[in-house]
Amino acid sequence: MPDLHVTNREGDTKTLPGRPGTSTMEVIREGGIDELIALCGGEISCATCHVYVDPVFADRLPPVSEDEDALLDSSEYREPTSRLSCQIPFSEELDGLRVTIAPED
Repeated sequence: MPDLHVTNREGDTKTLPGRPGTSTMEVIREGGIDELIALCGGEISCATCHVYVDPVFADRLPPVSEDEDALLDSSEYREPTSRLSCQIPFSEELDGLRVTIAPED
């Protein structure tokens, strides 16, 4: 089973077992990290699942869609590695993915 490493806003990292076929957001929420609000439940209508992705994994992720880009633009904490975790399908190829939960807007 692939692992996902999640760093919370306090800087603590937790390794979660990933479930291929779900979103990275779902892995984080199912792993008990409630700091990631994910208000819209993955419907790409908010930015409350904003994370920073380790740049090592950038080429393994799907491109940012126009909707995701617009939502990320609404965050004052957007960085070059910002993504909405609901838009990252978790898979075996992402084993070891490292994300950091972005500050809350």
